[in-house]
Amino acid sequence: MSDKENTVDDEFLDDAILDGEEQERKLEVEEEEERSVEEVLNEELAKEKDKFLRLFAEFENYKRRTSKERMELFKTAGQEVIVSLLPVLDDFDRAIKELAKSDDKEVFKGIELINVKLRETLKGKGLEMVEVKAGDVFDAEIHEAITQIPAPDKKMKGKIIDVIEKGFKLGDRIIRHPKVVVGN
Repeated sequence: MSDKENTVDDEFLDDAILDGEEQERKLEVEEEEERSVEEVLNEELAKEKDKFLRLFAEFENYKRRTSKERMELFKTAGQEVIVSLLPVLDDFDRAIKELAKSDDKEVFKGIELINVKLRETLKGKGLEMVEVKAGDVFDAEIHEAITQIPAPDKKMKGKIIDVIEKGFKLGDRIIRHPKVVVGN
């Protein structure tokens, strides 16, 4: 072989070695790019999963909250109507007191039956009377003091002397506080 052929072979060999090293570097760069693309995709996937979980939790909270609000609405849906009927109940009580004094027992029984039917219907809708009687301790959370009078004896100080108007609650909520006279 001549020197010329040797030089060509050496150049070819050098090129082949360089090409092999270059190809290895290119493969390494491509693998790094693939890894980085894979890592980027994994990070984006994790972000989307987190976003989905947060959105799902928020939706569950929304469903729970609206369900609770709906239940509250159903419980007190008729509150306005029931509150407007409370004076009618008071009128029935007064009418029954007066009719009890009369001799016409049939009219008394008729009015009493209507009164019982109305009260049972309202009770079925959740209306309850707030139990208050003379001698109970006054509680500002429950009772509404109309006036204070001197107590007949020391035991009645701070206690209810008389109930002027009955109180009612709808479910657990007081819709009309009993109006009372308190001893001082």
